[in-house]
Amino acid sequence: MKGPAAGRLRRLRWRLTAIFTAMNTIGLVVFAPMIIILDTNRAGDRVDGDLKVVTQVVLRLINESSGLEFTAVNLDPLNNNCPQFVILPGVATPFLAHRSTDDCAPMDPAVLNAIAAQTTKSGNTTLTDLKAVNGDPVRLRSEAFKDSSGRYAGAVLAWKDVREANRDHQQLVIAVLIGCALLLTAASAIGYWLSGRAIRPASAALEQQEVLLAETAHDLRTPVAALRALAETAAADPQQRAELLPRTVRLAGRMGDIIDGLLVRARLAAGVEQLTMQPVWLDQLVAGVVEDTLGTSSARVSVVTAPTMVRADPALLQRAIGNLLDNALRHGRGPTGEAIVTVTVADGRVTVADQGPGVDPALGDELFERFTSGAGSSGLGLSIVRWVALSHGGDLRVYNADEGGAIFEFRLPAVPMP
Repeated sequence: MKGPAAGRLRRLRWRLTAIFTAMNTIGLVVFAPMIIILDTNRAGDRVDGDLKVVTQVVLRLINESSGLEFTAVNLDPLNNNCPQFVILPGVATPFLAHRSTDDCAPMDPAVLNAIAAQTTKSGNTTLTDLKAVNGDPVRLRSEAFKDSSGRYAGAVLAWKDVREANRDHQQLVIAVLIGCALLLTAASAIGYWLSGRAIRPASAALEQQEVLLAETAHDLRTPVAALRALAETAAADPQQRAELLPRTVRLAGRMGDIIDGLLVRARLAAGVEQLTMQPVWLDQLVAGVVEDTLGTSSARVSVVTAPTMVRADPALLQRAIGNLLDNALRHGRGPTGEAIVTVTVADGRVTVADQGPGVDPALGDELFERFTSGAGSSGLGLSIVRWVALSHGGDLRVYNADEGGAIFEFRLPAVPMP
């Protein structure tokens, strides 16, 4: 499909695809950061929960110990596992600091003492992101505790290496970005497909319009030429006017029938009309088409008929036979340059044989495609002939005669004659 209208449809399809993709992009831009933020909060809450468990357990064990000796802390399995913790004194109440045995993430003692002093002074629980001695990121929780007199005596500090949590979060971010890219690609493909389906009726209508215009120009070319020849002959020789006038009227009527047939086919292709099937004497119809087509042509056309009746649409059938004959007259000229055509009608078959160069067997069914031309092919006319044959339950075949020339066989189901 070509032309400005087809170009507009293609641009419309790309615009619809772009709109569909943009809408999906906006949705992903909104939801992807939400997923990343939720995962960040979830990972942070999980680390904070682990640290809170350690500090709460250690504070409970301190209360169970006598004085500030931390005997119960030494006996608890938590003292030998990660997360690592330390119990440090404040400024007012000195005591011997306690550190868990597993060195999970080494921290600077000066940093820990400063945090402990601050926490003991304020009495608040704090959460801090720090760096370990080796540079690894850690999350630290500091919580103050009181002595027997009710004063804040020190603080419990617990910290955890968050490299694994950060790595898991980074992997999720990468997965989200890759997923967004794949979703956008899929959205673009789906949008292109959906937009194609959306404009398919318009494309089909445009293509039918182009076919109608092309077939109108094709089918009217030969009758117009014959009509012009009759008119010029009548103008040049007044004595033949009485003889040529009826033929001119018939040819003008045939042109009207051709236009009606084209409109009917367009409506049939659109599914808004049905074939007008009725009994037709095929031999008489072919003889009439041959007489109207020849006009003042010098071609030699022999017609051999036997009474044959078919059920068909007369207008479409007349067009098909006319196209076959026109194809033979146009491409079936022999070495002398004269078109010699033999038309045979019998048993629902119309055989049109010429003495031209024949058809190229390599073309095969391409002969019956629109706008395909070759020896023995009219480009558009044969596609119409085949469409008429198939729409009536028949067929169109072509082969070369042994003595040369092409033979087109148009076949329709014959019906018993009354």
